[in-house]
This record gives sequence, C-alpha cells and structure tokens, in this order.
Amino acid sequence: MIERTLAATPQTDPTAQPPRDVLVIEDDPVVSRLVGHLLTRRGFTVHVAADGLHAQTLLKTLPRPAVVVMDVMLPYVSGFELITEIRKTPGWDRVPVIVLTSKSQERDVLRAFDAGVNDYVVKPFRPDEFVARVRRLADS
Repeated sequence: MIERTLAATPQTDPTAQPPRDVLVIEDDPVVSRLVGHLLTRRGFTVHVAADGLHAQTLLKTLPRPAVVVMDVMLPYVSGFELITEIRKTPGWDRVPVIVLTSKSQERDVLRAFDAGVNDYVVKPFRPDEFVARVRRLADS
C-alpha cells in the first residue's frame, strides 16, 4: 500500500502553530481524503495508512505523531489490535488516539476506551467538532 502524506501549506497567520503530524488509519479513501483535507487546512501534516498492515509498518518507521486518528474496522489487522500495539510501542504509548468509526454500539465504544483510546467519534461526524478534538489532543 502506498503511503500518502499531505503537508500543511505555509500559513500567513503569525500566531499559527507549526505543523504537527497526524497519522490517519482509514481504509475508506473518501474519508481519509476528507480528514486529510480538514487537518491540513488547519496546519497539520497528515500521513495515511489504508489498512492495518500498513499501519503496523508505520508504527516502526514513522516518527511519533501528535495524534493518531483511526477506524477500528480495517483490512488485515483490526483497529482494536492496532490500539493495543500502539499502547505497547515505546515512544507511541502516550500518543493520543481518536477512533473515527461508524460503529456506534456501546460495547464498541467501551472496548475502545478499555483498549486505551482518548476519544471516540462516530461517522458521520461534524467537521469542525472533529478538528477541535484533534487539536485539543495535539495540544495536550
């Protein structure tokens, strides 16, 4: 799978923060493009993994991002398995993780929080609220 990186464009606002990296793990190309667009417009640099196997590779090769945004329904390796791996990977163990998924049942939400995620957003989502959640975790 080819990794896509969307870099933030230079901003003219002198109070703007420097770009921060976000790893998006999402198999739906429409959703990953939308999330990438929303975040790069706000100064983030976005790296995209389209499946769980590619995400595992990035855990070993990518510098630690400010935030991970991920679906839990992924090909090859589930998002729940990836959350466990992220929490066990030195340097990544404290990276904030936001689950972005269509799974809205309480048992899925609880499973994600029990695995160590910091936030849970159900698709379809409100773009500005989503970006605010990413920004809050990136700034903490």
